[in-house]
Amino acid sequence: MIGEVRINAQNIFDLDDPKENNWLFRLANRLHIQTRPGVIRDSLLFRSGERVSRRVIEESERVLRASSYLYDVNIQPVAYRDGIVDIEVHTRDTWTLQPGVSFSRSGGSNSTGVTVKEQNLFGTGVSVGIASSSTVDRSGTEFEVTHNQLFDGRTAFSLKRADYGDGSNHSVSLVRPFYALDTRWALGASAGQFDQIDSIYSNGAVVGQYRHRQSSGGVFGGWSNGLVDGWVQRYSVGVNYSDDSYEIDPSQVPPAQLPPDQKLAYPFIRYEVIEDKYVKLRNRNKIGRPEFFAMGLNASVQVGRASTGFGSTRDLWLYSSGISRGFESVSGGDLLTSLTFSGQYGDGRGERQFVGVTTQYFLPQGDHALFYAATFLDAVRNPGPADQLLLGGDNGLRGYPLRYQSGNQRALFTVEERFYTDWYPFRLIRVGGAAFFDVGRAWGGAFQNLANSGWLGDFGFGLRLVSDRSAFGNVVHLDVAFPINSSADIKKVQYLVKTKSTF
Repeated sequence: MIGEVRINAQNIFDLDDPKENNWLFRLANRLHIQTRPGVIRDSLLFRSGERVSRRVIEESERVLRASSYLYDVNIQPVAYRDGIVDIEVHTRDTWTLQPGVSFSRSGGSNSTGVTVKEQNLFGTGVSVGIASSSTVDRSGTEFEVTHNQLFDGRTAFSLKRADYGDGSNHSVSLVRPFYALDTRWALGASAGQFDQIDSIYSNGAVVGQYRHRQSSGGVFGGWSNGLVDGWVQRYSVGVNYSDDSYEIDPSQVPPAQLPPDQKLAYPFIRYEVIEDKYVKLRNRNKIGRPEFFAMGLNASVQVGRASTGFGSTRDLWLYSSGISRGFESVSGGDLLTSLTFSGQYGDGRGERQFVGVTTQYFLPQGDHALFYAATFLDAVRNPGPADQLLLGGDNGLRGYPLRYQSGNQRALFTVEERFYTDWYPFRLIRVGGAAFFDVGRAWGGAFQNLANSGWLGDFGFGLRLVSDRSAFGNVVHLDVAFPINSSADIKKVQYLVKTKSTF
């Protein structure tokens, strides 16, 4: 679709800053026109007549790229006269109507689905979709509608309704988020309800199932002083509610122990700090499609207090935190690191304490190859009956069945040699490939493996396919994996077909 957005901005640059002057005149002759005017204009972080900087224009580009129906975005100044700058926005759209039939296979199990989804209904930014799916866990139909530009153009609405063979899942939310680094306030509310069968696994097999019902909701408000000297600090307060109940289902094999029912109603406070440091790269987790990596510090901590006087079943402290940081190496590689921690504290001890550490390293080898290495470490202390960590063909150990190992500790190490080709069949699909090696283990706890419980490894290779025309931008994985520490119950060759958001 062809269109144009032109912004006439009075004193849009700090003309006393030589860096911004040089940037303006260096790019002044580069003209780009193609976009949906209304939706794009509402997403920009600046308006006609405002005095903004190059940073705001670059962040607007980053915000627009988060829209799945936009493949590429460029925002450029094209003329300067009498203190007024003309800025044009060039976008490359994708096909937003997505009918299709899906098939995936991992860990020896198949999943199928039929989907019809429109990502940008009549050019309004509204997404509507209906899908029917069948997986190893459940089958059913889902309906979802979202609109991320309500009211002031910054408020997001989401409604989901799903009905499955074993239950249902309904949710609704209305949130005006911190949509940009300099956003000063946020406000939101959400509610949800689900009813489903949960399973407990041992040695890759189901050893118990039970019905799990949950009702949840929450409201919050946040404020910030915006971006100050390259840093953002945000403060939020709110109230969360959750009511989890568990019961034996007569049609299922009962577990040895049911999780205890728990109702939590608690106020909370949250603090976030973000460093304004992003880099735009290509051929990392996509093929040819621009990606933004957050290389600065990003940290948050949230603490809440549940009490029986507020309607909770127990007096508990609830806490969660996360921190991430990127590093650029002298060899030209990028290292992304993250740490998460959450849990609850009551009756003099910590409970259900989860900790996770992730590292990912990307080392380009020219324009068409990249070395990738990743580490995933997880542990849970004082877990409940349902707090299992699983490892198998569905979550990283590609040469093994689904949920092959279980425990309260988990480690996975992966290395890949990735290839990004220029092959572009029918100008529809970009093609890449990968050779990989995985090694991992899950251990500890009441349901750890009794057989083949040590470290497991696999190796293999596969194709990566990405549709440039699709709004989803997902990567189709076609892999062949070979287990190294196999036993009689494991096939010597595993064939995997999966759709993921990354390479």
